[in-house]
Amino acid sequence: MTEPARGDRPEERLADPTGEPISWFPVPEPEELPEGLGKLFAKAREQLGFVPNVFRVYSYRPERLSAWFAHYRQLHEPTDNLDAAEREMIAVAVSMANGCLYCLVAHGAALREVLGDPVLADRITLDYRRAGLDERRTALLDYAVKLTEAPLECGAGDIARLQALGLSLEEVWDVAEIAAMYNFTNRLALATGMLPNREYHALAR
Repeated sequence: MTEPARGDRPEERLADPTGEPISWFPVPEPEELPEGLGKLFAKAREQLGFVPNVFRVYSYRPERLSAWFAHYRQLHEPTDNLDAAEREMIAVAVSMANGCLYCLVAHGAALREVLGDPVLADRITLDYRRAGLDERRTALLDYAVKLTEAPLECGAGDIARLQALGLSLEEVWDVAEIAAMYNFTNRLALATGMLPNREYHALAR
């Protein structure tokens, strides 16, 4: 049997300052990336102080990282009745339903930041049903989780309920699309063995 080349073993695919593996797939070095992704990494390092591991892991397929990030940015753009915090709430509710460590840690930190209340943000991340949310926010998270756990049970009544609670039809679409996008992201994070940056744990505390 041929011995695997160095870098082909999952335990040798390292891209974390601590030497901790962050993916079961190869993680390209920054100098190997296309110019546009190099700029994205530099901007992330400037704004956050580190490059999110999701960028590093997804850069294994760089053209798809660019497409995914453009989609992500569109879905997190706040609107009149669906603000930035609520969009992050959907991310963590779906990620908890899927048991996705990476997204729970990363978007839990983002929710703490945009909500400005780290205790409430942590409660929503861990169990939104017991976090004391109002009917409207509970309903939109219920819908996102229903799309995750029982999509065949979703119907026109779910859409009508969210409209009755003040969301536009376009914003109901956004709730569904954000939930769908995080189901994709969660599953890819789980499939790659992605680990969150340690820096996330201390953010916005």
